Amino acid sequence: MILTLDKKGFGEAVAMVARFAERKGGSLPVLAGIALIAGDDGIKLRATNLETGIDLKVEGTIEETGVTVLPAAVLREITASLSGTGILKLEHRGDIVTIASGSARSTLKTLPSEDFPILPLPDAPTAKFTLPGAVLANLISSVAPFASTSTVRPELASVLLTAEGGIIKAVATDSFRLAEKKISLPGAVPPFTMLIPAKNAIDIIQTLPQGDITVTLDEHQCVCTFEQGLVTTRLVGSSYPDYAQIIPKAFVAEANIIKKDFETALRRTSVFSDSFQKVRISFDASGKKIRLAAQNADIGDAIEEVGGAVSGDPVELSFNHRYLSAPLSIIPGENISLSASGIGRALVIRGSGDSSFLYLVMPMNQ
Repeated sequence: MILTLDKKGFGEAVAMVARFAERKGGSLPVLAGIALIAGDDGIKLRATNLETGIDLKVEGTIEETGVTVLPAAVLREITASLSGTGILKLEHRGDIVTIASGSARSTLKTLPSEDFPILPLPDAPTAKFTLPGAVLANLISSVAPFASTSTVRPELASVLLTAEGGIIKAVATDSFRLAEKKISLPGAVPPFTMLIPAKNAIDIIQTLPQGDITVTLDEHQCVCTFEQGLVTTRLVGSSYPDYAQIIPKAFVAEANIIKKDFETALRRTSVFSDSFQKVRISFDASGKKIRLAAQNADIGDAIEEVGGAVSGDPVELSFNHRYLSAPLSIIPGENISLSASGIGRALVIRGSGDSSFLYLVMPMNQ
């Protein structure tokens, strides 16, 4: 194999593909590599950790076709160190690959290409549709941070994606909080349901282009295809909890406030939170304000008030302050609404007048 490649473009492609290589020592060492394939379809980079996989086209000139597998971490370091623009030449002979650019020259030992697995793709597709990659990335990135980090219950460590009536929903929960993002698409999207492991979903959206992608799925796999290549992920076979039943239908107190004011007050109050990181929120309809309070026996205490349109009964709830601040960067707009469903029950946070994103958080014991 002999290839001439654009140095900058190849380096960016390697950095993207390396994300899908196996990062830990496994039973199949070749999974820690990137397959470089030069043939009739052009030049491709391929990587998989058997959970996710990627096939990405790169621009270049093929002087001699071939297939080789190089250690992903080493190749990423080499290409990242080749600063500036220009070309590099890659030559494969025996079990050695030489990469040359200007006066720089590196040689790498290859991994056995015959051991490199094929990418798993849907066998019998149950749904296929096209949407902008930016839309799918927005859906997943809005909820993925709230999926469980534990794999004891795989469904809670996943992002649920469903479609019905032209509306796609993404949902994630760790049982203490839940986020739901909805987007309406003008085109026809068939009904579907799939569970993507959250860590896989995050890797995928960092790869997707802004433009149109085609999503194809079956019971076990989902693949996103675009002009430059494709990414694929394993799906979780478990059933997702019926989360709709825990979303409150009525509220005893509500507040519409300026997001920045709430964020600032929460940040100051949280300095005085206890070892459980607890902050109390009180709704005061008569005073048209909410009150944030925290107390720490070793430091002191703090009270902050945020004015706004407040209605309903006087309610006081305690929360982990990290859980309260987590959705604020995701909610667009300047104002947010806080809706309390009662003592010991969930608090719902939304953007004021925005029904596309919902964040639910359960209170702590008082």
